[in-house]
Amino acid sequence: MEEVARSLYEEGIKKKVISPGRGELSTFPDGTKVIFHYRTSLCDGTVLDDSRMMGGHSKPMELILGKKFKLAAWERVVITMREGELAEFTCTTKHTALYPLVSQSLRNISAGKDPLEGQRHCCGIAQIHSHHSLGHQDLDHLQANPQPLVFSIEMLQVLPPGSFQLDVWAMSDKEKLEVVPQIHEEGNVLFKQGQIKQAAEKYYNGIACLKNLQMKEHPGDEAWIKLDQMITPLLLNYCQCQLLQGQYYEVIEHCSSLLYKYEDNVKALYKRGKAHAAVWNEAEARADFAQVVELDPTLGPSVAKELRALEERLRSKEKEDKGRYKGLFGSNAHPATATTG
Repeated sequence: MEEVARSLYEEGIKKKVISPGRGELSTFPDGTKVIFHYRTSLCDGTVLDDSRMMGGHSKPMELILGKKFKLAAWERVVITMREGELAEFTCTTKHTALYPLVSQSLRNISAGKDPLEGQRHCCGIAQIHSHHSLGHQDLDHLQANPQPLVFSIEMLQVLPPGSFQLDVWAMSDKEKLEVVPQIHEEGNVLFKQGQIKQAAEKYYNGIACLKNLQMKEHPGDEAWIKLDQMITPLLLNYCQCQLLQGQYYEVIEHCSSLLYKYEDNVKALYKRGKAHAAVWNEAEARADFAQVVELDPTLGPSVAKELRALEERLRSKEKEDKGRYKGLFGSNAHPATATTG
């Protein structure tokens, strides 16, 4: 153990064991999966990230060793840990320079966003030396002022290669392409069972998988278009789930991005029309529904039903508003007068 600590120290990493683990130390061959909780702090104790509270819920980190994770220091320190061990690793700036980008990705994932959002047009090293905002004030400050960090890590599980199913992010491009139809079908089954949130997660994973592949192609090329055509039905299914969960503005955003590329996509128009109607965008909803009927007259009855529901909600809202204003003005119509004695 002392030899491990000395080796780390020479590399600019100081290890402090808080609670020893159990069993023998793994040899950690490439392909080993490690699952751990982490808390990242500045040296003054300010906490930047805590996997037990990311996005309002506890979600441990899963890392496949040998896949060249962006933050090499994590791969370096976890291979010194036993299952159940809790330790603190204080790492010098040379090990932490890329942490702001890693943190941005992890925060995006916990918020249900694309993990690469905000990193598309700039490689990691270039971003570190640019004034590009990461969308979080603390990460922007850390990016502009690199400093040592303390990683508190609790090793939950060490899984040898072949003992687990590969995560999408750890798959090769070929494996990703092959697994998407399976993910799509799993989402459909969950949707039919009424498990909308779980279905949405499946569709999202499929979309993220294909977008990861699409980023390697030139926009407009045949391979890029083929991937985009695979993304479209998954995105429409995801939007249907979000409609049912009341995420109307997200639906409007996704459907609008689809319609920018495929202006005659009836399903995108119909879903966007429903989302506009739900947030009182009457003119936009009517315009979308009119275009739906123009493109597919067989949807006339469905559109008519949506428009009747919209008109009913608008009348109800108007009546409610009138009642509210009447009460408001009524209370001011007869102001109380002071009496003198």
